[in-house]
Amino acid sequence: MVENPINSDIKLQKGAVDTIRGVFQSFSYVGPAADVAILLLGTVEFSLVATPLAIIVAWLIYGLWMITPYEFSKFKANAGSYYAYSAGATPAGTLGPFALFSWMGENFTGQSFGILGVAGFIFAISSYISGIPYLWIGFAVIITLYMFILPYLGIKISTNYMAITGIMELLVLLIGSIIIIIKLGVHNTIVPFEFPAGAIGSFFFGVVFSIVDFTGLGTVTTLSEEVRNSKKKVKKSLVIAWLLAGLALIPASYALVTGWGLSSIGSYASSADPGLVVFRQYLGPAGFILLIIFTINSYFSYGVSKTNAVSRIWYSGARDGVIYPKFMARLHPKHKTPGNVMMVWLGVSFVLDLILGLIYGPTKAGIVLLTMSGIAIIVVHIVSNTSLTLFSRNYLKKTGESNFLLHYVAPTVASILGLIVIYFTVESNIATYISQPTAINLAYMVIVIFSVLWVVIGATAVTLYYKFKKPNVIAKAGVYDAEVAE
Repeated sequence: MVENPINSDIKLQKGAVDTIRGVFQSFSYVGPAADVAILLLGTVEFSLVATPLAIIVAWLIYGLWMITPYEFSKFKANAGSYYAYSAGATPAGTLGPFALFSWMGENFTGQSFGILGVAGFIFAISSYISGIPYLWIGFAVIITLYMFILPYLGIKISTNYMAITGIMELLVLLIGSIIIIIKLGVHNTIVPFEFPAGAIGSFFFGVVFSIVDFTGLGTVTTLSEEVRNSKKKVKKSLVIAWLLAGLALIPASYALVTGWGLSSIGSYASSADPGLVVFRQYLGPAGFILLIIFTINSYFSYGVSKTNAVSRIWYSGARDGVIYPKFMARLHPKHKTPGNVMMVWLGVSFVLDLILGLIYGPTKAGIVLLTMSGIAIIVVHIVSNTSLTLFSRNYLKKTGESNFLLHYVAPTVASILGLIVIYFTVESNIATYISQPTAINLAYMVIVIFSVLWVVIGATAVTLYYKFKKPNVIAKAGVYDAEVAE
């Protein structure tokens, strides 16, 4: 058992989070209404009519990926989540630094969904607002401050907010989608669920954006040190969050694509906020206004969830002395939150988003950064899937708890699917730039190549450093268990 090296008398607030709050930590990270507004554009741009199928494929892949945190959460309550699971899979802890560094690639790019996304969404609503130079920077500042203040004040405050607004957001999307589908009548069709045999590469690149749609479903594990009766309730939260995310996004993707019109789907991604267009067409002003309200809130609730998750991951790494400096393991004496991490991470993230936003504009910059986010999080899942197999072989086999299907077959299949998606992402972006050498296509190609180098060279180098220079550090990494400590 490893105690907090900075302030062992102050720990994350154990018992502050129950099942429903855990569910909406994960659900809010998905930000379904905001997905409908922005990320769905990336999926439709490449998967076109087959967008609902791409969403389903991504949801099922993520379902396989959820097996790993589900299984690990039964044995360990550590805020490091996939990092801690990977580090604890072998006595040497070798996979810990690899998972943590790979995850850092997602941590620094995924936040653009909130910081840049809200500006892109508001700009799409009003040409007058979008015409004001650099106004998006003001929106970015506001949401960045919100992403800091609410999580900083305590885990109860932030999870209460996400649970209340998350339930309302789910109902708006689900009920709205059902109404649209009913109004479509004879225009309903199974075509959006058919595999596009002639465009495999583009389809799977669309799946990458769909996977990003579901990124964060496992982040309730980052609150495991704060969840009451963690080893029972975290796994329940994972399953419920996964089901609710599918319920929010699958019907919505079908309703929007079919409601837009399959014959004109090529114009969907290039249109100004097509989600709002479809909602206004079928649901009138009330549906239009509700979607605007909950989409804006979705970006904010995502940002709060993101801060909760990243701050716990970095806090866990800093506590173990892996990658992050020790001062990041300090907790606020009253709020019991990793405030130092929040300030550093949000500061660096804001600067990165600002630079890319000035070059490409907030919407395009956000999608470029989210491309790396998708690749990096897939790698994190592949590492943690491998870790589950190693953990089962090295530890669970001795106790008779090893399960061949859940610990060997499912993680392997999930990892293979992840590698396929990465392959088609890289191949598709390179091919697209060669055939259409535009500035934005160059950005996509550069970011996917950089993403691969980040995890292949960067994560490997960090892992070798700790393996040969600090073997004692990673041997103890990820072993802390809040329930054992309690």
